[in-house]
Amino acid sequence: MTVFFALGLVALLGIIISSAIMTNQNGMNERLQGWVNLLWLPLPILIIIIDRICLRKFGTKQTNKIQLYILGAFILLFMLNLFRLQIQI
Repeated sequence: MTVFFALGLVALLGIIISSAIMTNQNGMNERLQGWVNLLWLPLPILIIIIDRICLRKFGTKQTNKIQLYILGAFILLFMLNLFRLQIQI
């Protein structure tokens, strides 16, 4: 089990559940948004496929190490952006 595999599965499950709920709503806007949400399905599927390829090629330990570096960089950028927005106000 790798970090991106778990995040990809959670994202896949969230997209499918939210789309199923929204397409069964009464309003046309909600139904349309449910179908538009399904357009995001290829992204988590692509992340899972790339994760499995990297896992097969490099191994679990090295893949998790690289994925944690990538995730840490995203979190750092997110925190820097929040700090920048707080200073801007």
